Amino acid sequence: MNGDTNIPISAPVTVDVRLSVNGDQYPITVDTRETLLDTLREQLELTGAKKGCDHGQCGACTVLLDGRRVKSCLALTVTLDDREITTVEGLADGDTPHPLQAVFIEHDAFQCGYCTPGQLCSAVGMLAEFAAGWPSVVTPDMSAAPHFDDAEIRERMSGNLCRCGAYVNIVAAIGQAGR
Repeated sequence: MNGDTNIPISAPVTVDVRLSVNGDQYPITVDTRETLLDTLREQLELTGAKKGCDHGQCGACTVLLDGRRVKSCLALTVTLDDREITTVEGLADGDTPHPLQAVFIEHDAFQCGYCTPGQLCSAVGMLAEFAAGWPSVVTPDMSAAPHFDDAEIRERMSGNLCRCGAYVNIVAAIGQAGR
């Protein structure tokens, strides 16, 4: 019993899941309340995804789930059994950086680097969405393929914040990678 409220405190409920992260399989036991971000960082020691706001507002924790971008601080690990998760650590091909990683370096699209892993994963997902012809809020003609321009990039990346303000370089890097 909790002395302050007289409400019984129960042990956490745990579940065994098998996560596929960056092509590797991880059979693990997770608390049913545990977020993917916490699982990645604390159990799998993959610290690329960052805990910025822990409320889904900053995008520092963005990863790819079955190729689509998600904020890992909002996803419960227990729901991700047998799903394919890609973190920033899984973008490179061995020692060869992902094309987006290369253009981020070329365009100096980071400053402190805290948001960069989330920016990169979000950009990979965003480019796939664009290639699939998905419109955004700023797509002028919803019946036509969207035009790849800076306005589209900014809108599609608006869920990822950069406290240093490297947006001009981030947009230029993504623009180069997507053209």
